[in-house]
Amino acid sequence: MQLTFLGTGTSMGVPIIGCSCDVCTSTDPHNKRLRTSALLSVGDRRLLIDAGPDFRAQALANHITRLDAVLTTHSHYDHVGGLDDLRPLIGQEGNMPIYAYASTLRDIRERFSYAFSGIDDGSTRPLLELHEIQPYQPFCAGRITILPFNVQHGTWTITGFRMGRLGYITDASAMPPVSREVLHGLDVLVLNALRFMDHPTHFSLEQALALVEELQPQRTFLVHLTHAFDHAPTNRELPDGVQLAYDGLTVELPEPSRCA
Repeated sequence: MQLTFLGTGTSMGVPIIGCSCDVCTSTDPHNKRLRTSALLSVGDRRLLIDAGPDFRAQALANHITRLDAVLTTHSHYDHVGGLDDLRPLIGQEGNMPIYAYASTLRDIRERFSYAFSGIDDGSTRPLLELHEIQPYQPFCAGRITILPFNVQHGTWTITGFRMGRLGYITDASAMPPVSREVLHGLDVLVLNALRFMDHPTHFSLEQALALVEELQPQRTFLVHLTHAFDHAPTNRELPDGVQLAYDGLTVELPEPSRCA
């Protein structure tokens, strides 16, 4: 199994429009962060985790030519704004399966209402097939077994995913005990760490590292990063086994359980 980080930035990306700070003007390519998204490859299967507004650029940069499904953590624009850009990847294989909680699917149906209108106006539209998932109930996508679990994002309950020995969490501000229980024994944990200072809807670096210390994954990659983090200096200060992810980074993992 291979995990590719398509984007590792927060909702505004890095550089931020109009900002002239050292990170936003840095020449280090590791400090260029598109909105957070990832591609999971298992054999010939490809699963996208979140289709944000940078998806077109991410797909071109990473030579994505097909997808089997999209796992959606929640409906904030930086995680769903690129759903329309799925159009050329749907092709003749039918609708694109989108897996998410009911609340996320409701928002997708509302925001992309033209995709579900049933009216042929001559324009192309993303052919999306919405699949509701339930927390802590495994489901099959792209012949891969996936366990969704609850994550608190401020007042929102959003979705984290476990696939084999990989745990994927973005936009967390808190983790309920039952979710922490399903995240032990990981080879790789992907976890958000917005900035150094506390934030009402996202983990700070200190809070993220506290969760890492509790869960003890073999490796942790931090995502959903603001311009607070200068890549190389920050990585030198992080504990062993923890590092900032960067756009284009690829990580190898054991293959997860397959399903029908």
